[in-house]
Amino acid sequence: MGISNTQYRDIMFQYDQTRMDNQRILDHRHEELYQKIPELKEIHNRIVELSVEQAKTELLNPEAATLAKKNYTAKKDALLARKVELLEKSSYPADYLSPIFTCKDCQDTGYIGSKPCHCFHQAKLQALYENSNLIEILDKENFAFFSDEYYDDTAVHENLSITPRENIRRIRGICLDFIKHFDDTYDNLLFYGPTGVGKTFLTHCIAKELLDSAHTVVYLTSLQLFDILEKNRFRRDDSFTTDEQISYIIDSDLLIIDDLGTELSNSFTVSQLYYLIEERHHSKRSTIISTNLSFSDLRERYSERIFSRFTGYYDFKQIVGKDIRIQKAFSG
Repeated sequence: MGISNTQYRDIMFQYDQTRMDNQRILDHRHEELYQKIPELKEIHNRIVELSVEQAKTELLNPEAATLAKKNYTAKKDALLARKVELLEKSSYPADYLSPIFTCKDCQDTGYIGSKPCHCFHQAKLQALYENSNLIEILDKENFAFFSDEYYDDTAVHENLSITPRENIRRIRGICLDFIKHFDDTYDNLLFYGPTGVGKTFLTHCIAKELLDSAHTVVYLTSLQLFDILEKNRFRRDDSFTTDEQISYIIDSDLLIIDDLGTELSNSFTVSQLYYLIEERHHSKRSTIISTNLSFSDLRERYSERIFSRFTGYYDFKQIVGKDIRIQKAFSG
């Protein structure tokens, strides 16, 4: 999907602001030094005069332009050398009055020729992070911090026929495979299990990997998601951003719905959930859902047609174990 038109405009606006800010700094430097060292102003005016004279010669007398160019270059170089001498003599850097660029490679335009600059890619990633709703948490919740030590490895879980630790290792592998094949395989995941066993953590791990590879990721709790949908449906929020939020949610490369089942269940939330699932399925855009609800709870809480979509479109992964937050509190 990439960034939206609004995000692109915001990035380019920031480039405009950067250029204007840098120009103001440069204008202030010129004003300050022209008062301290008047000869610098004279050099500037003389270079402008020479440039105008050369331009006239090239336009009105092309035959003499080549020789004039050599003379122009020699005089200009001498003036620039004198300018540097004056600056360094007054303890200023030689380039103190040169144009200022935050990114010298693209000169704060965002592009090198017709190709996006590396700084544009960084701005794009920043925009993706900001719109993911995960900009801060991913510094602490990512695969670099993944640990299976909080999952028991002594007893086999009766439903899984493996230990909780073996199970979480398998699920980690599934998550990595999901990321690896994200661009060429359409998959959806549904993590279910009790509170505190790492469901949300795994969604964050996946989100970071995909954001870092410039994919659009939207993370919303179930409550946040249905609040946005309700505002859009009943227009309790008159701002333009609501429509764009809905489009961004539907069209994002990955949508993460966390804590499904904590929302107030009614005909509206059920119909909206069905709409989201179907819209994203038809466009082959992946979704990850986490929930504390059991398999049977999902069937009872949502309509049969939604449950059939869950089982038809999603790869169910049960995560078992003891509440990690409680374990950390006692071990700390």
